[in-house]
Amino acid sequence: MKWIRFRVKTNTEAEDIIISDLYDIGLEGAQIEDKVPLSPLDKEQMFVDILPDFGDDDGTAVLNFFVETDDDGLLIMGGEPEAGTMTIGAVNTAGDIRKVTKEEVLADINEVLDDIRSYMDIGEGTVEVSETEDIDWLNNWKNFFHSFEVDDILVIPSWEDVPEGDTHKFILHIDPGTAFGTGMHDTTQLCIRNIRKHVKEGDKLLDIGTGSGILAILGLMFGAGCAYGTDLDPCAEEAVRENCENNGISPDAFKLVIGNIATDEEIQNDAGVGSYDIVVANILAEVLEVITPCVPKMLKEGGIYITSGILNEKENIVTAAMEKAGLKVLDITRQGEWSSVTAVK
Repeated sequence: MKWIRFRVKTNTEAEDIIISDLYDIGLEGAQIEDKVPLSPLDKEQMFVDILPDFGDDDGTAVLNFFVETDDDGLLIMGGEPEAGTMTIGAVNTAGDIRKVTKEEVLADINEVLDDIRSYMDIGEGTVEVSETEDIDWLNNWKNFFHSFEVDDILVIPSWEDVPEGDTHKFILHIDPGTAFGTGMHDTTQLCIRNIRKHVKEGDKLLDIGTGSGILAILGLMFGAGCAYGTDLDPCAEEAVRENCENNGISPDAFKLVIGNIATDEEIQNDAGVGSYDIVVANILAEVLEVITPCVPKMLKEGGIYITSGILNEKENIVTAAMEKAGLKVLDITRQGEWSSVTAVK
């Protein structure tokens, strides 16, 4: 299918009201591009290995609205109008949304912008219209994820076949989904190597920010007896379930809970206070600083805390948090511009 993109150039002060008013004419799901610095909560809720670099905030914003087109070239604004209704611009009088031309939608957008411009600064306030290529929005990303190696481990997506005669010691079948990383990033590979270094047969492993479950599943493959994962994103539930099935991991071996283990005592108690041989967290340094104070509570004496997602220049943030929490830093490993800090209780 084809899509028409309406790209509105404005400023950050006006973006919310523009989105709201354009929603009223049938444009939904704005994609926002601005350079507003992320808050600590924003950083905690990002489910990526690498924090985006937005540059300095200059107050500008771009709002992208995508509208599907029909075979006849008309835009589908949510559905067909009911019989007997009148239409005005992109919206009919009964409140139903209809098929329209891109010229009609553009005219409605400009009318909304002119109205808002009459009482506040909206910056440039221009609209660009373009047509996208045919895209399978849910599956196009798969073109960029192929099998790769981490030492003697083969990580292979669920849509590829293991090569005949493959000799890797471990094979991880993974489908990260659209919300999580693939394991290819340096931070994940640092964690994989450190888990393998420290895990012992039958160990109990806690994976904070588990995402698609890569680290916990490999921990189980390396010999851990069971794993407990937490994540803030509900999408993790389906990703973990599918990846456990793809790798023959029993549901009894890997439990996932959605929530913040750093602040939720109910989750801490459900996980099991003082019962973990290994705690692993592959998140940003600023988030690790928040999470680390709860980690000693979850570890056994002598338990290992493995962290990654840390830019080299931010190692001190994590080491300081570990020491403040009463943990002893064991070592720091690096790959590219990223670091993994390991500590012991």
